[in-house]
Amino acid sequence: MHDQRKNYDEMLAAVQSFHDKHQLRRHGGEDLPYRIALMAEELGEISACVTKGKTREALAEECADLLILLIGTAIAGGFKLDGAFWSKMDRLADRESRLIDGRIRVSEFQER
Repeated sequence: MHDQRKNYDEMLAAVQSFHDKHQLRRHGGEDLPYRIALMAEELGEISACVTKGKTREALAEECADLLILLIGTAIAGGFKLDGAFWSKMDRLADRESRLIDGRIRVSEFQER
């Protein structure tokens, strides 16, 4: 079993190795519209885990699949996902939250 405390660079290297092993770039596996379809499929599987009451382990596995796809999409798109993550977190820190229909929402709310 792998050390669960590996950092993002190690995760990125593992996904890059997977891409290289299966020649994803060469065979269309890094095509961005295709990757979006794969992510939508994974979101459906995550939804099924929640709506069908599957185990926490099953949900974690599906979320890991989505994370692997997200990291792979960063590879395919040529951007640094970790940098984008921290930039977005900085922007989110300044946003306000509101209860909407009994649930919390954090956004850049537009006044009408």
